[in-house]
Amino acid sequence: MTNLYFVRHAHSTYTPDELNRPLSEKGFSDATLVIRLLKTEGIDVVLSSPYKRAIQTVEGIAEYIHTNIGIIEGFKERTLTTVPSNDFAFAIAKVWEDYNFSWEGGESNVVAQERGIESTFKLLDYYKGKNVVIGTHGNIMVLIMNFFDRQFNFSFWQNLDMPDIYKLTFDGKVLRNVERIWGIN
Repeated sequence: MTNLYFVRHAHSTYTPDELNRPLSEKGFSDATLVIRLLKTEGIDVVLSSPYKRAIQTVEGIAEYIHTNIGIIEGFKERTLTTVPSNDFAFAIAKVWEDYNFSWEGGESNVVAQERGIESTFKLLDYYKGKNVVIGTHGNIMVLIMNFFDRQFNFSFWQNLDMPDIYKLTFDGKVLRNVERIWGIN
């Protein structure tokens, strides 16, 4: 079995610079709890989205197991739109209602999900039998989970915490189990 530990990043300080948005003080505090929860899981590999907040959320577990963090572009957050949205709640609900719909310059659920699944399948081949931590983001994480089981949907995404950890256990490329390791609430 291969275990993928998807770690939704901790709370971040908002900036329009998606790539370099850092964790907030609360986010750094919560990231130390991520270490405590994952250090007993026998982690072999730590990977992350290229976004700073995702890297910062998992860098403690990488330090704990004395490894570097591999960067995987496919686990970056989905691009919702390149034009600022006046109503984020409406904009995000719309793409979840119609998986083929995309806003200007953005990714539809189908496109983002394909990107995430392609990266997931590559990891399952390359790290077969390993325990892999993946620092990522809420939307792309749920889209990946949704590919395997439709119960992981918009409503599920709305109830995620920052951070949140889901352990997905695979037999080859077949999802066998999903377990929530932790959430703030």
